Amino acid sequence: MKRARVTLADVAALARVDRAVVSRVVNKDPTLNIRQETRERVLAAIDELGYRPNVAARSLRTARAHMFGLFIPDFANPVYAEIIKGAEAEAASLGYVLVTGSATGAGAGEYMDRLGQGRIDGLLLAGTREDPGLVEQLDRAAVPWLMLNNRSTSVKRYVILDDERAAALAVEHLVRLGHRRIAHLAGPAGADTAARRSAGYSAAMHEAGLPEGPIVAADYTPAGGAAAMAGLLAGPERPTAVFVANVASAIGAMEGVRAAGLEIPRHVSIVAVHDLDLASYLFPALTTVRMPLAELGRRGVTLLGSLKPDDTVAEVLAGPIELIQRRSTAPPPPGG
Repeated sequence: MKRARVTLADVAALARVDRAVVSRVVNKDPTLNIRQETRERVLAAIDELGYRPNVAARSLRTARAHMFGLFIPDFANPVYAEIIKGAEAEAASLGYVLVTGSATGAGAGEYMDRLGQGRIDGLLLAGTREDPGLVEQLDRAAVPWLMLNNRSTSVKRYVILDDERAAALAVEHLVRLGHRRIAHLAGPAGADTAARRSAGYSAAMHEAGLPEGPIVAADYTPAGGAAAMAGLLAGPERPTAVFVANVASAIGAMEGVRAAGLEIPRHVSIVAVHDLDLASYLFPALTTVRMPLAELGRRGVTLLGSLKPDDTVAEVLAGPIELIQRRSTAPPPPGG
């Protein structure tokens, strides 16, 4: 037989409280003033009965979908997995569901339509290019939105990581090892993250009193990194070290070094932005700059939960950024 749905009344009867108390406990009402033992009794009844809120009914009552959207460029980029994990955890703590889509399947505007004509309470745009049409659509729908690690030229509504500092840590590490010919495998042209990391590279090289090496743009993919590294190594003066803007690009860049008949780090040292578990399992293990990706996802959701459609947000996330040294970097070869 089909099991009957557990209701607020069932929980209230078991916990010996009014239904309104159960509702306010479920919705984490900060103004609810009850004894701790009463709250624990309600939570125990919820757990025992396996009660789950009726999201559709709650949406009708509150005019909220209790759903946040997160739009990313590509699920294949492992960096976004860390951002999603942080955003999903924070959304759950607020009683929301996180729905994620990517630019490989549809545009952000079409993505919103697929969610039900804007039936989301807010939208995070992670790493996507600015779309004036989307901004107009969001403004018409009065949907709060926020860019993650990307900036809009038309509206200040973003939270970003300190990419300039990450680039500086990478370059400073290579300079301490004795490298002087340091090239930069940058991100794609037009990407805000790429521009900030390239600016950090240039500033760090200037600070060290070194001329900038060649800079080659690449997609944040292994294929893009491999092609860009082949171009760098084919130049008139081979670099002894390369700062790569993204860990996915670095995977391809490492293969590009091997394809040229060279060894890492004997002939070329490599350091990349973003530290993922896979970095320690590459050969050789990849030196990286660890960024607070999960914290970025969490902060984005936190801001979105209190953001009004026309609010201004311009925040650089204050989080731990550190260099993780592994075997892909070493002093330059003699005469290098």
